Order: sequence, then C-alpha cells, then structure tokens
Amino acid sequence: MTLWNPVYRVKVNGSTVTSATLSGLTITSGRTDIYSQPIAGYCNLTLIETAEASVPFEINDAVTIEVKDSTNTYVNLFGGFITDLGITVQTSGSTATSQQIKIVAVGALARLARAVYTGNFPHQFDGDRIAALLEGVLFDQWNEVPAAEAWDDYDPVVQWEDAENTGYGEIDTPGDFDLHSESNLNDTVYNLASRFATSGLGYLYEDAQGRISYADSTHRAQYIGINGYVDLDGNHAIGPALSIVKRAGDVRNAITVGYGVGNAEVTDEDAASIALYGQLATTIRTTLRNQNDAEDQAAFYLLIRAYPQFALRNITFPLASSEIDNLDRDSLLNVFMGMPVNIINLPSNMVNGEFQGFVEGWTWTASLNRLDLTLNVSPLAFSLQAMKWQDVPAPESWNTINPLLEWYNATIVA
Repeated sequence: MTLWNPVYRVKVNGSTVTSATLSGLTITSGRTDIYSQPIAGYCNLTLIETAEASVPFEINDAVTIEVKDSTNTYVNLFGGFITDLGITVQTSGSTATSQQIKIVAVGALARLARAVYTGNFPHQFDGDRIAALLEGVLFDQWNEVPAAEAWDDYDPVVQWEDAENTGYGEIDTPGDFDLHSESNLNDTVYNLASRFATSGLGYLYEDAQGRISYADSTHRAQYIGINGYVDLDGNHAIGPALSIVKRAGDVRNAITVGYGVGNAEVTDEDAASIALYGQLATTIRTTLRNQNDAEDQAAFYLLIRAYPQFALRNITFPLASSEIDNLDRDSLLNVFMGMPVNIINLPSNMVNGEFQGFVEGWTWTASLNRLDLTLNVSPLAFSLQAMKWQDVPAPESWNTINPLLEWYNATIVA
C-alpha cells in the first residue's frame, strides 16, 4: 500500500501561478475509438482567488498542468493555450470575497483547424508528407521572428533544428505507405493531416507538453516490441459502470478502398459475415498510390470489422487510492496515446478476465486530494501492423522469438 496525494502546478506562459489555488480540473485528450483521428485536447480548469488580485492571463496564453509523481517530480498532464477566461464571485461578505477563475484551454491540434494549406505535394510516404505539412505551420519563418530579437537574448541551449518550434513533436518518418501526388490543395491543415494519417493507417496525437506528433502504422508494434506492456490490476479500478459492449453498428463486411490519382477502387468482402448480417458496406477514400497497399488496407479493415465483438471501452483508476503502487501510479501519470496496457483481474465473463490493448484517449478528473484517470482503450488486434525488416528492434535475436510463430502472422517479435 502506498500513500499519495496529488500536488498540482499550473503554469501560464511558463510562469507558475501562485496567487490562486486549483479547485477543479477536467482534461480530455486523444480519441474515443480506433476509427477516427483525435481532436484537440480540452482542459476545463477552476482556480480560487481570495485576494481580488488582477488576473494576468490572456486568450492564447500557453498553459500547462502538472502534478507530482511518487518521486516528487512534476509530470505534465496537459499542454495547450487559453480560449476562454471568466471570473465569478463565489462567496462574498464584509470581511472577504472569494472568486472562481475559470479557464478553458485546448490542445495544439486546434491550431491545425485554423490554418489553411494551399499548394501541392509530390508522391511521398505518409510520415514524410505529414512532416512537410506540419513544419510549415509549427516552425516560424525568419520573417516571423520578432524584429527586436537579439542573439544574446536567445536561449543558449536551443538547438538550431528546434529553434522557433511552436509545437512540432515526434513524427515517424518516412512512414509505411506511399501516397500519390496531389495538386491545387486548399483545405485546413487539420483536414489534410487527418486524411494523410488515415491513409497511412497512422494517427496524429498531442503529447503532454502540447506538441503535435504522428505515429505510423507500425509505431505501436515497434514500441511494444521494445518496451512491453504497462501491467495494471483491474481490482484497483472503479468497478461500478465498468462494461463491455458489442455493437451491430461496428460491423462492416464489404470494404471498398479508393486509391490513386484517378480514384481507382478495390473491394474485399467476407461472404460468411454477409450471410449472417446482410451486406454492411463502407467506402474509405485514401491518398494511397499503389493498388497492393489499398488491397492490404481493405483486408485489414475487414479482419477487424467483419464480425461484432465485445470490446472494453473504458476503465477508471483512482490514482490516490492506496491500493495502487507507485510503479503503476507513475505509469498512469505518464499516460500517452498508444500506451500498451495489460489489465488483469477483470470479471471472468468480461474479455476472459484479462485485457490487452492500447490507450486511445483519456480523461483526467481532479478535486481536493483526488485524481481519477479514465482510459479509452482498444483491443490489441485493432492496431498491430506487420513490421518491415528495418523496423525490427536492433537488439532482437532469433532465439527470443516464439518458434511456433508463423511468418504470415508476425506483427511483433517480442
């Protein structure tokens, strides 16, 4: 048993807020299911002000929320920028007045929805294209550096490749799928980046520092092959409302994938599923260049969607619970999109008592001496793509691989 109480720190434009006290917090990040790209993270924050001090915050100010882990080190829960700011009198009297400062902030992906890209792209892999698209938005150009900036005022530890980086994170390059060339584009950066990411079977995401990143289709397989799972105990979760769901609306047994400059199509069907449920078709438009890639994607979508299956949608852990040890608590405090989890001690009639999968999104809920984390998760098979030779971890050796693993089914090697 380990005792832990959350200690928070709020920073606005890099400066710690000391004049007000955090009283409530809700943070939502990631996505709710595997079939969509994430939207911008959202933070609803309430501070208590008792001195009637001026509020030094402004719209578009950068805000970060941090909490101390078991080693007394602050870790980031959220990074973004302020969109709404309000001050409300909570209590008043002849001797004192208390106020609520309510702040709404959104994550970096919101910036992409406000930026427009016009131009062309040559044929290139998904990661390279997303990198090129985001660099134009998230790195300032020479003429955008303040005219009064002097070399001796600039942070001496900033490296040239990261100078004037306003939110560019880790981008998997080159990616796994070849995308066809496109010309005369005129759309928001978010719409384009989402389309390219979906075409590459990858996803955009915000990290806890508020940077925009991209994970390609084999990112998760590579990560789990090197780092393994975060092991969690279902007995430590909040039991009421824990559920699994099987939905007819998830079934798709005739998959058409559009590809190529001329918008050619390939279709894959599951005859047995069609016989059981009738034809439930969907068309997925991509920017894939090659037919074989379109065929592979159609087969993958069909594999995970041809039949309804029970899925554990979400699970909540109360991090201040003394039953959670420091290792699990610190792992949860550092949650990220794509984090592999192995959850044991679930009810035996729900996913056979054990769940293996990936975190797709999460919600932090905080109050006095309490911090709860709700994870949105997806099953392992919904994400794993077969590795390419160059993606296999360098330290891997043949004698560590299951000798019964067939080449056709190899997706991860550990």
